[in-house]
Amino acid sequence: MKVLVFGGGGREHALVWKLRQSPRVSKVYCAPGNGGIMDEAECLPADLRSLQSMVALAEELRPDLTVVGPELPLTLGIVDELQRRKIPVFGPTKRAAQLESSKSFAKAFLQRHHIPTPHYAICTSMDEVQKALSHFSTPIVVKADGLAAGKGVVITKSKDEASGVCAEMLSGKMLGPAGSKLVLEEFLKGDELSFLVLSDGERVVPLVAAQDHKRINDGDMGPNTGGMGAFSTAAMLDDKMRDWLVNHIARPVIGGMKQEGLEYRGILYCGLMMTARGPMVLEFNCRFGDPETQPVMMRMESDLIEALEASVEGRVSDGDFRWSQDASACVVMSSGGYPGTFEAGKWISGLEQAGKVEGVKVFHAGTTRHDGRYFTSGGRVLGATARGQDLQTAVDRAYAAVEKIGFEGAHYRKDIGARALKNT
Repeated sequence: MKVLVFGGGGREHALVWKLRQSPRVSKVYCAPGNGGIMDEAECLPADLRSLQSMVALAEELRPDLTVVGPELPLTLGIVDELQRRKIPVFGPTKRAAQLESSKSFAKAFLQRHHIPTPHYAICTSMDEVQKALSHFSTPIVVKADGLAAGKGVVITKSKDEASGVCAEMLSGKMLGPAGSKLVLEEFLKGDELSFLVLSDGERVVPLVAAQDHKRINDGDMGPNTGGMGAFSTAAMLDDKMRDWLVNHIARPVIGGMKQEGLEYRGILYCGLMMTARGPMVLEFNCRFGDPETQPVMMRMESDLIEALEASVEGRVSDGDFRWSQDASACVVMSSGGYPGTFEAGKWISGLEQAGKVEGVKVFHAGTTRHDGRYFTSGGRVLGATARGQDLQTAVDRAYAAVEKIGFEGAHYRKDIGARALKNT
């Protein structure tokens, strides 16, 4: 069968890599792809900001399955358009994807369906912000309502700082239209957890859990990014807690969406905070996470295409996934200056040597390839991802790969998985 993957980041490279392992998949296309994906799929041009561009490509290829990686095509309605044309596509519709595209929609939905989430206020003006701030203690989390590529969340230490961030977001200077509506949220203490489930609109089945590292610098310092690394272990969730999350969060979300006429098919990513009050939903993503997909795919031992088809065709079951008990870890290498301004076009060395480290796969995110050489083309450039019998082994292998790679201005965190290792 032929598969088309929309996207060009590390997540899409991991999905392409896993899809190609299926004996049922004869051809993988990726649009637009990247330098590394070019080695494993046929990369084709497409503008992910244009429905017309994406639909035209899908119409031309008529793939047996289309997999949508990033959030923007989902929120534009690519799934709706391909469904109209009888092209099988994996992912939620535009209306269902509001769980990610509008944080205010998601918060109100959680409240309607009695799903645990932090206290919040929705604001569209500075007058509303000032009134809302009186109901919060510090720190205060300020979130842009719309999509902001992982950069629309700011943890403020004082009410003055919160007010200033809100003013900058509402003005449009910071995030453009994404910040025209804001969610103020109580700050929670605990461990973050990425909990993903596969849904066919009615049934859900969980994937293995992962933990992301959002901040740019070690010790969770500096601004938020799209994610600087992630890891996954069998010990992250015991059976009892996994079942609790399925029954008290995932199923109520999927059931609530169906009840509201918004049937949800695809991956539902629940960003959780595991607090002393119990698990709380911080956010939803309506697709695979990035960089969590990289370590999660490293642990998957079943056929990915079978699971994706089960979601599309309405037959999700508990047997859709098989997982290794090994641990996995991903260390993201980014361009200097990210998540702010950065220079592209830097030559990348050492990729072949890094790929020879035992248990390692280097996934490309922001790269291009010219004359057999690779160059940087984005903020997050590579994700050195490793599998090992335990987390320490996986982390050590990932960093051994990172040490063999070089490009001007390269930056990476040196503490991926460190807190979990300290607690073992």
